[in-house]
Amino acid sequence: MSATLFAASSPEPLAARMRPERLEDVVGQQHLLAPGRPLGDAIRNGTIGSVILTGPSGTGKTTIASLIGRYTQQTVVVLNAVTDGIPRLREIVAEAEKRRSYEGRRTLVVIDEIHRWAKSQQDALLPHVENGVITLCGATTEVPGFAVVGALLSRSRVYALRPLTIDDVVSVCARALADEHRGLGAQRLQADPDTLRWLAEQSDGDARRALGALEAVAQVLPAGAALTRDALADALGTRVVSYDRVDVDRNAVLSAFHKSLRGSDPHAVLYWLARGLQAGEDPQIFLRRLAAMATEDIGLADPQAIGIVMTAWETFRRLGPAEGERAVAQAAVYCAVAPKSNRLYLAWAAARAAAAESPLVPVPAHLLNSEMHLRADPDRRVPYEYPHDHPGAFVAQPYQPPELQGQTYYHPLSVGEEKQIAKRLAWWAERGGPPVVE
Repeated sequence: MSATLFAASSPEPLAARMRPERLEDVVGQQHLLAPGRPLGDAIRNGTIGSVILTGPSGTGKTTIASLIGRYTQQTVVVLNAVTDGIPRLREIVAEAEKRRSYEGRRTLVVIDEIHRWAKSQQDALLPHVENGVITLCGATTEVPGFAVVGALLSRSRVYALRPLTIDDVVSVCARALADEHRGLGAQRLQADPDTLRWLAEQSDGDARRALGALEAVAQVLPAGAALTRDALADALGTRVVSYDRVDVDRNAVLSAFHKSLRGSDPHAVLYWLARGLQAGEDPQIFLRRLAAMATEDIGLADPQAIGIVMTAWETFRRLGPAEGERAVAQAAVYCAVAPKSNRLYLAWAAARAAAAESPLVPVPAHLLNSEMHLRADPDRRVPYEYPHDHPGAFVAQPYQPPELQGQTYYHPLSVGEEKQIAKRLAWWAERGGPPVVE
């Protein structure tokens, strides 16, 4: 396996040192890794293809990625979704092609937090995954359907990791305290079961966080000392309530946020936004939702909404989370109190459906450019009327294929800016434009 896999400065963090080297040593995730389960068997047999691993932090996504590389004897290269972009991907692909040609060895590309890669960056992976130059292992805490492009999902198997139980985290911590070679066993630290269980509960099922607290305390305690809750609490720092510990799925919080905004309740919107951020949600997930909602639930009733959201997004990027969260809150409240209309959303769906049903209908000759118009069938030639040569910069002429004449898609409501749009559409309809449908 490549020495670059999850490299860290020496000495490695305890969580990295204690990472299992065999599938049977993995704590939890037996629904995926036990004998007879698809993921575990594919890893053991070396037949695994590209995968997307999704699940909460500290549940073993990185561990499974490393085991895939170990069991399949692939060269493993890690891409940092935050700092690495397409130029680095090109370098990796070039190296992978040489490796496959000269050594007959495959390359596993691990992308942690793949949801942080933009669509264009994810799209750049597609040809190389499809032709087998690289095998992809993407890890994310997000819902893959929202965070990973569909074309990449269709070429990968998606596996959902479950939160570790309290007993799982206790087991991981006990193993670290006992292991003299990779863990803290040489220090002979004393920990009673109740203390370890308390640590597991406070870590919210995140094994990495629990091991980090153990390591921090071990660095200041003498050999043979007892672990105390006070020392561990200091090492854990401020507790962040996770979705799983309060039995609320993250998608439920995002759904409540969306429905509160659609329902024009700014108070509830602020509450669910704060609830999500305090549970560790990436603020950009809410910004992404706001951008989608600005076109789905507000649309042209307030065309400024999308601009407000994008400005908030840029403000957040410049200020960072501490101060940038206020920009997210400002955009959320703006969208909550904005007039609502889903008519643009419905119009786009209807137009896409019409286009899908008539992909071969030719473009009317009068809408072609000059050269194409001259080459068109003489029977199809109709002169193009230049709207600016007519009063009000409008002239009635067909703009859709004859098969779709009279078909309308966008039917604005009498709310917000759409009230004015409806008046303009009615004015054009009176002069021969598309009919107005209430």
